[in-house]
Amino acid sequence: MATSYETFEYDVLVIGAGGAGLRAAIEASAAGVSVGLVCKSLLGKAHTVMAEGGMAAAMGNVDDRDSWKVHFADTMRGGQYVNNWRMAELHAKEAPSRVHELEAWGAVFDRTKEGKISQRNFGGHRYPRLAHVGDRTGLEMIRTLQDHGIHQGITVHMEWTIVTLLKDGDRIAGAFGYDRERGRFKIFKAKAVVIASGGLGRAFKITSNSWEGTGDGHSLAYHAGAELVDMEFIQFHPTGMIWPPSVQGILVTESVRGEGGVLRNKDGKRFMYDDIPDNYKSQTSTDPEEGWRYTQNDKNARRPPELLTRDHVARCINREVKAGRGSPHGGVFLDISWIKEKIPNAPEHIKKKLPSMYHQFMQLANLDITKEPMEVGPTTHYAMGGVRVNGDTQMSSVPGLFAAGECAAGLHGANRLGGNSLSDLLVFGKRAGEFAAKYAKENPNVQLNDAQIEEAAKHALEPFEHGAAEGGSADGPYQVQHELQNMMQDLVGIVRREDEMQKALENLQKMKERASKVAVYGHREYNPGWHTALDLKHLLTISEATTLAALERKESRGGHFREDFPDKSTEDAKMNIVLKKGPDGKMQLRREPIPPMPEELKQVIEEMSK
Repeated sequence: MATSYETFEYDVLVIGAGGAGLRAAIEASAAGVSVGLVCKSLLGKAHTVMAEGGMAAAMGNVDDRDSWKVHFADTMRGGQYVNNWRMAELHAKEAPSRVHELEAWGAVFDRTKEGKISQRNFGGHRYPRLAHVGDRTGLEMIRTLQDHGIHQGITVHMEWTIVTLLKDGDRIAGAFGYDRERGRFKIFKAKAVVIASGGLGRAFKITSNSWEGTGDGHSLAYHAGAELVDMEFIQFHPTGMIWPPSVQGILVTESVRGEGGVLRNKDGKRFMYDDIPDNYKSQTSTDPEEGWRYTQNDKNARRPPELLTRDHVARCINREVKAGRGSPHGGVFLDISWIKEKIPNAPEHIKKKLPSMYHQFMQLANLDITKEPMEVGPTTHYAMGGVRVNGDTQMSSVPGLFAAGECAAGLHGANRLGGNSLSDLLVFGKRAGEFAAKYAKENPNVQLNDAQIEEAAKHALEPFEHGAAEGGSADGPYQVQHELQNMMQDLVGIVRREDEMQKALENLQKMKERASKVAVYGHREYNPGWHTALDLKHLLTISEATTLAALERKESRGGHFREDFPDKSTEDAKMNIVLKKGPDGKMQLRREPIPPMPEELKQVIEEMSK
């Protein structure tokens, strides 16, 4: 009987303990409901700690021309207008309050001379808008939320993995998982569940994502009946480390460019000035001198092209490499050391502004960024797509199932602006927690279904049965995962074509077949092969969703670039691509018109485009 598994009961269960999960748990707990928090790694190790540059909020501390309206218009332009405009509006309006709240809970931000929270320039933002703590803002955010959260009486289950979500009829009823150390199954009964599990970068070979980013939340929600949207939009951050091979993909924060860093090809040319998109020409500097003044907060200067949106910068780097103008290891050079021409004691200035970057390169690449350029190239960084949610409440199409942060879609549209992710976690983590608690209070208790639980346990243990089979010649999980990551990188990566993606879909069907038969050996305790076998289902689900949506969107927009359809299409500009699991278990796709934007928001965008 399923009841023989240890069972925990909460009003609200939060899956994921990054910024969005912690903020949701704090808010739900403050509403007076019981809250459980499950995380795959140790508490404090969530991928949020890797967010370096800052959190975007229009506080106007460094440039008083900033306002929620400018932030809203920047976010919509960056997302190329396929965003959920309601989420973009709420985010721009509520981000400053969420940052001040974090400060009240103990976050120690860098300061201006007047003692206000300092704000820095970042790609796609018209004014300096990112509240920051050196270049380790995410770490400070997690530290603050954890310190605040543990006083709320939230129960934390660390190093546990959720295998499947449980349902009571149409509504969510909890989750089924196991503790990673001992491999023992556990049941969570909950009236509402918030998924805050982060990204899916581990579907690709080169990624800045931590080992946890296997798309669990996207996939769990999809298999529970929730809709996914915008899955074609994957952001390739322009600057990941590319040498030595052991550090491939590790992020080099955009703050390096915000503080004056420039991109050059192997001939020493600043190639970003060669290609400035029309809709950004009026806001971009015409020469390096003006660009430098902008990074030093000269209000009359326009931004350098290195601070254009990430999708554009990544494609320009790709172009240089393909044309044979790249660096020795297939990237380009990012140089902050050149600022010694402009300011005295530049090395001390760089170490103060970018302490983590300085140490990262010294320790991992034996390179001093105050003296020489870094070699960088695009790395799979962020999923704009994910669980489709209501803009106000963050509830998915499954009653009682909420999502927030990177695994939820809508705010960022086709391309996320740097710094919008950390404020996204705070704004929508809070909303998800608030409305999950409200839902839990207003709805009766759920019933667990024993048959559902037994089925989940049986599936989870299948890899051991394949391992025990006589003369089995099944693949190991790492082999399939490795092939999947290489294939997604090559066929559904930064530049896409119909024939390559069709090939990817065929390969995915074969890989699904192989993944259903992978073999693991030994027992359930401390068994990373088993964990990888269970992650494979999620990786294959989100890889198929990404590929199907990318095939359907026959245009280039934001993070989605089609070599065979290089231009934007006016028809696709009005559409979101929605995916849902069909009754036959197959992925169903439909195009859905974006709801019309209210006149007052249209007016804001027009005003801010002048």
